[in-house]
Formats: sequence, C-alpha cells, structure tokens
Amino acid sequence: MKVPLLDLKPQYHSLKKEIDEAIANVIESQYFILGPEVDKMEQAFTKYLNCKYAYGVSSGTDALLLALMAIGIKPGDEVIVPTYSFFATAGVVSRLNATPVFVDCDPVTFNILPSALKSKITPKTKAIIPVHLYGQSAAMDEIIEIAKNANLKVIEDGAQAIGVQYKDGRHVGAIGDIGCFSFFPSKNLGCFGDGGLVTTNDDELAGRLKIMRVHGGHPKYYHKVIGGNFRIDALQAAVISVKLPHLDSWSEKRRENAELYTKLFTQAKLAQTDGVASFDDNNKVLLPKPVYKSDKIKNYHIFNQYIIRVEKRDELRKFLAENEIASEIYYPVPFHLQECFANLGYKKGDFPNSEFAANTSIALPIYPELTKEQITFIVETISKFLK
Repeated sequence: MKVPLLDLKPQYHSLKKEIDEAIANVIESQYFILGPEVDKMEQAFTKYLNCKYAYGVSSGTDALLLALMAIGIKPGDEVIVPTYSFFATAGVVSRLNATPVFVDCDPVTFNILPSALKSKITPKTKAIIPVHLYGQSAAMDEIIEIAKNANLKVIEDGAQAIGVQYKDGRHVGAIGDIGCFSFFPSKNLGCFGDGGLVTTNDDELAGRLKIMRVHGGHPKYYHKVIGGNFRIDALQAAVISVKLPHLDSWSEKRRENAELYTKLFTQAKLAQTDGVASFDDNNKVLLPKPVYKSDKIKNYHIFNQYIIRVEKRDELRKFLAENEIASEIYYPVPFHLQECFANLGYKKGDFPNSEFAANTSIALPIYPELTKEQITFIVETISKFLK
C-alpha cells in the first residue's frame, strides 16, 4: 500500500468547481493586486479569528518580517525565539540585523518553554516570537505576562496553526500584538502558491502593517517609512476565500486521524497516552500530546503535522520508505546548531529538549483524506520495525 505524506488532489477535486470559478472571476476582472478579492478574504478572517484587523501578505515568512518591521526592530535589537522551529522564525530576525536569542522547547508540546524566557531578557530585548508548532497553541498566558512585565512585544508565529484555539477559546494570532500565518500549499489552509496573513487588534500597529505592506507608501508614492512588497495576489486570496469555510471540518478530520493513530499505537503496546517525554519498554513511541483538549474548544489542536518520536528515527524512516510510506523530519537541526548562526556562540547540549526532538522526531501522514486502512498500515509497519 502506497501512502503519501500529503495528497492535495482530493481536496482540490472536492472544491474544483468553486475554485475554478473564483480564479476565472479574478482573471476576467484583471484585478490581480489587492482589490476586492483581497478585501473579501481579509474581512472573512477578522470574523473567523475574532480579531480587529487582518491583512493578506505575500508569504508566512514575509508576515513575520513585516511584523518585526512594524514594531520597529532595528540592528542590534534582540528577539527571543524557540531554537526548534522552521527556519523563517529566526531568519527574519537576522535579516533585520537584529539578534535572535534562542530558547529551548517544552519536552512534550515542542512549543517554546516559558520558564526559560526570563533569563534571556536583556536591555536589548524587544520582542518574543512564540511558535504554535505543529498545530497547537503555545502557553500564551505565561508568555504574555512575561512580555508585559518586560515591556516586550509578542509576535505569534501561527504559520502551522490557522484556526487553533487557546485554552480559553481565543484564536491564536489574536492574543499577542501581531499574529502571522502562512498559506503555503501544504498547510491546513493552503493557497496555490505562496501567501500569508498578519493580524492585530492594535489600531496603531494595523496602520503600520497596512502601509508597510505596500513599500511604506501613504498616500501612494509618498513614503514616511520604508516597507516592502508584501502584498498577497488576488488569485491566492480568491482560493483561500473558497477554502476557509471548510477549514474546521478539515481540522476535525485531522484530529480524528490523530486519535486513531494514538489508539492503534496504544493497542499495539508501543506507547502511552499521557505525554511521556522519555523512552522505556512500555513507551517505544512518544506520541503528540494535546494539552488544551476540551469539549468547550473545537480547535484545541489542528495537527498540521502528526509528530512521533522514536529512538532509531533515521532507520525507521528508511524502513517506511521501503514500504512506500512517506514521512518527513521536522526539524533535523535546531537553530543553535545551524552553521549560519555559529557566530552567536551556542554549542551542542545548550538546549537538550530541542536536540532530543530534532534527533528523534518524524512526521507521519495526517491529511484529512487519509483512510483508516492507510493509518492502520502505517502503525503495523512501525510496529513491525520496532518489534
């Protein structure tokens, strides 16, 4: 049985008529940059995320870059980021000639460890970027409290977490000062290329985000600030507008797939379900742990990825490939061990939780159209390898 990591074709074919019509309407209008389709998408997101402002941008990376520019990050400033995340989280800080300051992750959730934040704050620190990694909210109450006490901005990296709710029901991206999202095709809500979104409830920041999205020009050709070309295409906005109403049902299917994985791994006596972060004879597979699961919250976890941890990760991945099961490693090298950040002076062993995750984590297929038979085959194959 062949199992891809992701198959986007079934999703497209289920919405083909609507998407094709939406794209055709944009082409017929010849209005490709910003305009009514982008306005429509942005208004839909303010309602869905329950935030005051939402602006479509060119990518998730540009959303982060724009957010840092909007809060005034300058050369020499410091921004605290998790060392375990997709490269853009730290890369955008360095692009502004600021310094990324790394923090370890929680050993169970993979999200930034709040208890490690205070010791990293210096007079140069200007912001914290918590990442809602793999589709689950970071511990925002603790992070916000620390940030307020130190007069820091909080930029939420929700690139993998569109639609995720925190423990009190608030949507991520509407909790900190600015939220950043990605519509990369492989995301839970993906467009047909690059695209992203920035959100805020702050009137002043909203004005800066909107102006800096178009080179800082306001009115057009008059520039008090320097921005960039961070606009989302109308074609991508049209695709997202069609897909957004289906996002919650897709997230629910991902949760159902995750629950089936957990059930099967547990029945095979390969794992426990209580968020254990170390291996033993009864826990050969470490499973993802939804920490904010609640009957009152629909999207406590959207499983952008389904991440397990095993000791012989690389050997397992090879075995899966031999059995035509696709997988991926997110992420094999934490930031503090990346060559481009060698000048920052970190070394192996500085962030043990992140290094453990990087050495043992593997992502299994989790997309909504995955079948029960495919998931069963994956677990049986992993069981065969481990036993």
